[in-house]
Amino acid sequence: MTPQDALRLLTATTTRWVGDPESDVVWAGEHDGLWGIRMAQRVRDFTTVWFDVGERTVGFETYLLPDPPHGHEAVYRMSLRRNWSSWPVAIAMDRSSDLYVKGRIPLSVLDEEAIDGAVGAVYELVELTFRTLVDVGFRKPVRER
Repeated sequence: MTPQDALRLLTATTTRWVGDPESDVVWAGEHDGLWGIRMAQRVRDFTTVWFDVGERTVGFETYLLPDPPHGHEAVYRMSLRRNWSSWPVAIAMDRSSDLYVKGRIPLSVLDEEAIDGAVGAVYELVELTFRTLVDVGFRKPVRER
């Protein structure tokens, strides 16, 4: 599959989700050269997933939370433990120590099912980790209260 074919498939698949009343996807579109979708979640209002079509893979990522002011070690340990069992996504940290959920799909296996699986994995990982990571990383330690 060429990158152009991949973008056409990604666009058609995610745009169709917006029109599906049973879908949690409320927006699909292009912004700054990336294709994205916005989906409603239970643990937070919305999650935006950005797709980057390359020569060999489609990368995808969503912002999870900023660098936590407290409990860094616990937040990172929990993220690494979750990565052990999460596939095809993982929690990653950028240079600013903000946390993201990231993954890649090889163009050789890209189809609607792979796109749906990737978005579903992002949704699930955010649902399973967001509140706990916020609680550990953003609550003030007892000694500071």
